[in-house]
Amino acid sequence: MKRRDLERKLRIACCYLKREGSSHSLWINPKNGVIESIPRHNEIKEPLAQKILKNMNAE
Repeated sequence: MKRRDLERKLRIACCYLKREGSSHSLWINPKNGVIESIPRHNEIKEPLAQKILKNMNAE
């Protein structure tokens, strides 16, 4: 999955970018307080992308 597609799905679920790191970005879901790190690669493997969406309740 492309990183921008994953970020779009997170934004639709009302998640937002908390901060940028050197190799990861931290996203937070304000509804439940869950914070996930998103790798800063152009392409994110599908199982990892699905895990991130599931943990953030953004499926």
